[in-house]
Amino acid sequence: MSLAAPVSPPPLRDGDRLTSDEFMRRWEAMPDLKHAELIDGIVYMPSPVSRAHSDFHSSLAGWAGVYAAHTPGCRGGIEGTWIMGDRDVPSPDVALRILPEHGGQSHVEGEYSAGAPELIVEVAVSSRARDLGVKLRLYERMGVREYLVAVVSQAKFIWHERTASGFQTLEPDADGILRSRCFPGLWLDAAALWRHDQPRVFAVLQQGLATPEHAAFVARLAGQKG
Repeated sequence: MSLAAPVSPPPLRDGDRLTSDEFMRRWEAMPDLKHAELIDGIVYMPSPVSRAHSDFHSSLAGWAGVYAAHTPGCRGGIEGTWIMGDRDVPSPDVALRILPEHGGQSHVEGEYSAGAPELIVEVAVSSRARDLGVKLRLYERMGVREYLVAVVSQAKFIWHERTASGFQTLEPDADGILRSRCFPGLWLDAAALWRHDQPRVFAVLQQGLATPEHAAFVARLAGQKG
C-alpha cells in the first residue's frame, strides 16, 4: 500500500491575504526566508536593505541594547517576530520590552513574542509609508506604549507616546534630548545620531542611566519580579 507524500503549504507571496496562523505555517515551511510581515492580514515581503537603513538600524539597536544591559528586567531585540493577533505578525526593526515576569505587558507563544512590547523602533527608508501608516495604526491599536520612527530622508525622529486618546508626539526637551517616559533614563541625542557621532549618543545615554529616575525604575522592576 502506498502512502501519500505530505503536502507542503504554498509559499508566501507579497500581497497574500492570510490569517496569522496560516502566515506562520507557510513561513515556517520556508527556512531560507529571513524576513516577512503580516499587517492587517496582508503579507509584506522583504525588499533590498539600503546602506542608510543598515547604518541607522545598527546604531539604534546598539542604543537600545546598552539600555537593556543596564536595566535588569528589560530585554531588547532586532527584527523579532511578534504575534499581535489573528491578522498581524510584524517584525519591528528594534523592540525594547519589560519582561513579563517583571510586570511587562507582552507574553510568549511558543518560540515567539506575543502581544506588544513597550517600545518599538522602525527605520523608515523604503518602508516609510508603511511605518507611518498601517504599522503606526497597528502599534497604536495593540497598546505599544512608545513608537519611535527614524525618518531617514528628513533626518528626523518622530517619537509617539501612547495616551488615553491614542498616540501623541513626544517632543525633545529644551536641550534637544528625547527622553522616554516609559523607560526612565532612555535618552537620545537625535542630532548626534544623525551625524553618526556615536560617542555623543552613548555619552548622553549614560547620563540618563546615571539618573535617580533610572535607579528607581530598576528597583521597581526588581520588586515586581514574580
